[in-house]
Amino acid sequence: MSELTPLQPVDYLVIGHVAEDITPNGVQLGGTVSYSALTARALGMRVGIVTSSAKDAPLRALDGIQIFNIPAEHSTTFQNVRTETGRRQTLHHQAALLSFNHIPQHWRNSPIVHLAPIAQELEASISEKFPSSLLGITPQGWMRKWNENGQVAACAWENNEQILGQAGAVVMSVEDVNRDLELVEEMAHLTRVLCLTEGEAGAVLYWNGDRRRFRPTVMKEVDATGAGDIFAAAFFVRYHKTRDPWEATRFATQLAARSVMRVGLNGIPTSQEVEECLMEVLL
Repeated sequence: MSELTPLQPVDYLVIGHVAEDITPNGVQLGGTVSYSALTARALGMRVGIVTSSAKDAPLRALDGIQIFNIPAEHSTTFQNVRTETGRRQTLHHQAALLSFNHIPQHWRNSPIVHLAPIAQELEASISEKFPSSLLGITPQGWMRKWNENGQVAACAWENNEQILGQAGAVVMSVEDVNRDLELVEEMAHLTRVLCLTEGEAGAVLYWNGDRRRFRPTVMKEVDATGAGDIFAAAFFVRYHKTRDPWEATRFATQLAARSVMRVGLNGIPTSQEVEECLMEVLL
């Protein structure tokens, strides 16, 4: 977005790095910020992004979404390789770190604020800065580390009690926690609402001391990339509107299931899919 173009108020603010993903078909736009922002827009939200990327980042897919970008020499760049033992991930570059001071003043009271780190780019204290917003957290970027060669591995989430205590809702995947369900239970006791996504198995919601599983409609999977990010945005938007986490989880589960039938950002929900899923949860 041009520095001369005035920023307009937004309903859904997402903060974190966009990613450049190295794939066999070339470099593609990725990252939670990209998938969640496009999903929120598909759900009728006015969306803003605070991120950091290089000037040549492939942001065309985000045209029409307001972006406040902190320039960096390189965008955060990942390469994912599927192996028999799971995904092997390499971080080639990391963009600039982001702080609360980077957020435009009139975006700081947005109704929904989604903290979406992918590479340790957000400081924990940023979670304290949005008292009037629904603060949604997808913490995967705080739960990974990398060595001098860029090989990514899981790590303990430092300062998680501080962030979990501030969150209005948390969405994470079972891969984020290395399938440690005891850890998930511990986190659930520290926050208001926690939703654990489990791929084709659906999602589990922890709320008010209760635990409930939601199964998706079975779809033919072509590419599951971004499904968890689509789920998160759909959950935060629906939860903000209804204040009913059960309904929000049911809706997000069905919408994310449809996304796996298409590749990459093409999995962003269509208006027809949104209507279908709303009908399913309201029946």
